[in-house]
Formats: sequence, C-alpha cells, structure tokens
Amino acid sequence: MSNSTTNPFQPAPRRVRLAPSHPLEVFTDATKAVDRLIEIFEANTAFLRDHFQNLLEGKALEGRFRAFYPQVRIVTDSHIRLDSRLSYGFVSRPGTHASTITRPDLFRNYLITQLSLLMKNHDVPILIGDSDMPIPLHFAFYDGTHVEGGAAAANLDQPLADTFDLPDLTVMDDSIANGTYDPADGVMPLASFTAPRVDYSLHRLQHYTATRAEHFQNYVLFTNYQFYIDEFCRMSKELLLQPDSGYEAFVSPGNIVIEAGQDQSDVEELGKLPQMPAYHLKRKDGSGITMVNIGVGPSNAKTITDHIAVLRPHVWLMLGHCAGLRNSQTLGDYVLAHGYVRDDNVLNQDLPVWVPIPPLAEVQVALEDAVSEITGIDGYELKRVMRTGTVVSLDNRNWELWDQPELVKRFSQSRAIALDMESATIAANGFRFRVPYGTLLCISDKPLHGELKLPGMATDFYKRQVAQHLQIGIRAMEKMRDMTAERLHSRKLRSFAETAFQ
Repeated sequence: MSNSTTNPFQPAPRRVRLAPSHPLEVFTDATKAVDRLIEIFEANTAFLRDHFQNLLEGKALEGRFRAFYPQVRIVTDSHIRLDSRLSYGFVSRPGTHASTITRPDLFRNYLITQLSLLMKNHDVPILIGDSDMPIPLHFAFYDGTHVEGGAAAANLDQPLADTFDLPDLTVMDDSIANGTYDPADGVMPLASFTAPRVDYSLHRLQHYTATRAEHFQNYVLFTNYQFYIDEFCRMSKELLLQPDSGYEAFVSPGNIVIEAGQDQSDVEELGKLPQMPAYHLKRKDGSGITMVNIGVGPSNAKTITDHIAVLRPHVWLMLGHCAGLRNSQTLGDYVLAHGYVRDDNVLNQDLPVWVPIPPLAEVQVALEDAVSEITGIDGYELKRVMRTGTVVSLDNRNWELWDQPELVKRFSQSRAIALDMESATIAANGFRFRVPYGTLLCISDKPLHGELKLPGMATDFYKRQVAQHLQIGIRAMEKMRDMTAERLHSRKLRSFAETAFQ
C-alpha cells in the first residue's frame, strides 16, 4: 500500500506567477512616497496588461498571473498628535494602520496632503510597498477597455478566472465607511475605501456620467432637472471667455473638452446622454465645479454619491425643486434644509434612520450668504424669500395620492416645511462618507394647498427661477472654496475610531 498523501482525484494547484515584488520601504518625504506608489502601481498593472495582451495574441500562458495593489502603512506607539483642531490627518490610536491604494496618479495631490499630515502629526515615517490584495484584471485597465469583450473576440478556450484575478465583491463593501469594519489581522485602515472599492467606483462613474474621473472637481452640485444643466452649460461657457475667471476648461459627457478662450461655435455635443450626465467647469487645482443631473429619485441619488465619494470632494450640494408644505410659502421661495425626515429608505441598511444628519455650519452660512448676495435681500427681510427648516424626502413620487390627513399629521409633527425625493439621501450619504453636504431647494408647487405642478405653470416657473437658483449655488461654492479644507471638513462628521485620510 502506498504511503503517499497525494489524492489522485484532486487536481494539482495551478502555478501562480507573481509580478516582481516591491518590499516595504521607509519614506519621510510625502512627494517621494507618492511617486513610489505610482511606480509600483504602474509596474504591477502593466504586468497584468502585458500578459492579457499575450493571451489575446494566442500565446500560451501557463498557470495564473497575479499582481498586487501598493499599500501605505504607518506604525505608531503613541496617542500624541500635534493639532486637536483637525478632523483628519491622524490615526485614532497607536498600532499599525494601512490601506491599499489605486490610481495614485489620479490621487497624487490628495495623497501627498494626507501623507504629509500623518508624518507631521505623528512624527513617524511612511512605509510604501506591495500589499497582499490582488489587482483584478479589469481594474488594470482604466481607460474603459472592455476586458470581457476582448476575451470573447479572441475566442479564448478557458475562462479568464483561470488565469487572472477578477473583481471580488467581498472586498468592495462599505464596512469601513459605515463604521462596522472589524480588522481580523489587527491592522486598522487609513482610508474609508479599499483600492478595489475605489476602482469599482471609478469605472462606474465613467458608465453613469460619460466622463472620466479625472475631470471631476472638488465642488459638486446635484440637480434633478435638465433646466439647471442647460443654464450651467451656458454660464460655464461664458466664464471660459473671461480671462480672470480662473476656469481653464469645460467638459461635457463624452469627455468633450472646451478650453478657455476656445471658439465654441463648432463644438459638438454627445448625441445620446448617459443615465446621469456630468459637466465639469475645471480649474487647474481641481477646485472647479462639477454638476450632475441625477434624475428623479433617491436610488439615483445614492448611486451617484456612492461613487463620487471615492474622489473625496470637499463638498456637495443639492439644488432642486420641492413641494412647499406651508401656506405662508410662495412659489419661487427658497428652502435651506437644516434637518431631514428620511422616508427615502435607500440607506436604511448602511445608515440607520435613528442617526441624525446634522446641519454643517460652514455650508449653511455659505448658502445663506449666497442667497442674500444674489437676491440683494439681507437681514430680517431675507425671511420673505427663504425659510430654514426640515425637508422630507420620500421614495414615492405620487405621494399626493396617499392618505392626506395622515400625511399632514406626520409633516406637522416633524415641523417639515418642504418635501422632495433626493435631498435626504444626498445629505445622509455625505454624512456617511464624511463629505460636507448641504441642500438649497426652490418651491415649485404647493400640493397640500391646491397649487399642483402643471405643465404650463412649471415651464414658466423654471424659466424665471433656475438662473438665480444656480447663481446662488455657484456663489456658495466659491465662498467655500475660499475656506481652508481643514475648516470645511467638520469634526462632527468623524466618528470615535476614525480613518486618518480625509
């Protein structure tokens, strides 16, 4: 009888060919550390791209091919940090903290800032090298390449999963951002998102908005009406013609770029718009304004903010229309939300409804000051055109058909002054992802008081009010752009055991 422990019915493990390794190195200069991240990421993704190309060309590939994301790691043994006013830039407790990194070229300035703060606050070096998290083949291509389509066209006789790592949803959840992450190895995260989670969103942004991630700016406006987008496009193109505006380009879906000073008469637009088209009024340092038409409903609002959050914007705002719930309100009045009744239901699993979504002072003040400046009304008189209060967000557009007495009772108990479908989702996801948020709505109808939104009335209202509303939103963004990032990113958005990266 054979003493061999080999099971003849068990297939032999496939040989794994690894990309050349990059052991952890010590860095005391943030710029050099990020440059090293870029080198590692480019080398490792090139390893996968090259072997995939060999496969498409019919070359025989033996075994599996694997490369790893680079990582940032910091080890500290002290609770001391230098500046307690900061909401980010420090680890919450002594120990080992690390995060996988993707597209360090795209996040270069952001990473330099975060790593500089870490080293300054803890007086320790940064470690850079390979992680143990494989890069999925699909994410080694970041120009929209359709990997599956290429494989199908080449008539491959074996599944891609036999040769390369493919996207794995188990490492793409939001447990870190949700505050439910439990590190099995004791290594605590530095960032709210893993590298595969970021890669997933970078690809989805291109899909939903038809613009590449590098065009997104740090100040983001959301709307649910094309009227606002049309006005944003008009205003953006005017600003590009002003040499002192600070804006250098305007990008529309299809990655169509108009440079400052360019003749705009022969610029073609994308014929078929994506689900949530994005438009970008760009500045050199990324401090321009992005505007996204999210369409109608809380599901879209959650989808797009889930993905834009990985870009770590400085603030996002909702500009849209709402139903006024008070008889004292008139069409065209503004509503500055300072609280939300979350009947949108799309975030219940990620953020329980008992979690309050607080108003952020910096955002609220910027919005109120912007309303005053653009309307020319200030002080006590501003109450004639703007009201601050609670906004209800529902997931049913035909809420008017519900039991009216029951609705009125609920709205009265919550002290609600307006109702829409998206604002609470955008604010709640801002809270969840530590992105400063705000809402300024414009009353377009008063269903409880007999003023329904009808076609003729709505069209006239949009023509009169959209331009002013958008001017207010842009002015508020400019005010917040003049603040320091440390001031805008409020400590009230951070939890007990918080990640170090903004």
